[in-house]
Amino acid sequence: MKPLIVDRLKKSYGMKHVVKDISFEVNKQEIFGLIGPDGAGKTTIMRIIVTLLKMDTGSVLFQSKNITDNIRYVRSNIGYMPQRFSLYQDLTVEQNLNFFGDLFGVPKDLQDNRKERLYGFSRLEPFRGRRAGALSGGMKQKLALSCMLMHEPEVIILDEPTFGVDPLSRNELWQILHELSEKGITILISTPYMEEAAECSKIGLIYDGEMLGINTPQEFVDNFTLPLYLLKTQAPHQTFKRLQQTEYMDSIQLFGEGVHLVDEYNLGLSRIQDQLSEYHIDDIVPIQPKLEDVFLNLLSKQRV
Repeated sequence: MKPLIVDRLKKSYGMKHVVKDISFEVNKQEIFGLIGPDGAGKTTIMRIIVTLLKMDTGSVLFQSKNITDNIRYVRSNIGYMPQRFSLYQDLTVEQNLNFFGDLFGVPKDLQDNRKERLYGFSRLEPFRGRRAGALSGGMKQKLALSCMLMHEPEVIILDEPTFGVDPLSRNELWQILHELSEKGITILISTPYMEEAAECSKIGLIYDGEMLGINTPQEFVDNFTLPLYLLKTQAPHQTFKRLQQTEYMDSIQLFGEGVHLVDEYNLGLSRIQDQLSEYHIDDIVPIQPKLEDVFLNLLSKQRV
């Protein structure tokens, strides 16, 4: 049984279509990532799944139950961590855990045992007496995750949990998520960071409410077989603008101090090789794709 099945989900606000016929499935113990920029529709999808928002059309099955007909069951058995999880800033770490344990109806005799386990994996035990408002951003996120786990849900949904978190805390949070996955918990997570996609078992690339593709991060990269080149330049923005005005450029994107060119039909390079100085190009080097190249190429095809 797949814990989560989303089928042809649609949602609009007036004339604005924010989720457009989205479908995906999440397997047990999987870390499934919804990857895309702000405004792609990730938060809307998650809010629909946890029954905080009504869909226009489509269906969502949670543990084979239609969420529309089983709202109480969904809310009792899914752990949901929104972008702004409401911790009580004046309460200590332990008091916050106690509060959410009570909120979820966890019997008092089970709360102490669960808190000790949560302290263990979150590394928050030394700070159990510290007020939440005095914690760092990374610690607050770990506390929010711990509070969400007090009722031991089998599926957790995390909306951009690493946003605004320092790199060290971000790595620690991902270590915790992998530990949870190994213990049998299924995770649906969203992030705008392409580098975090590699942490997921499977990902869905989303843009403007549409699913561009679903695969494992490695298979996305392995399946990208188009010729890809790095155009080295001292003036990347000038080079990029000049290339935009040139015919037969299949896909061009700014990447740091250079420009990436996808030359599917081997026509782009032939247009510029004899006039590199005109394009401010110092060198052309074939390179291996990254996930961001895959995403941007899928996006360019979507816009055609």
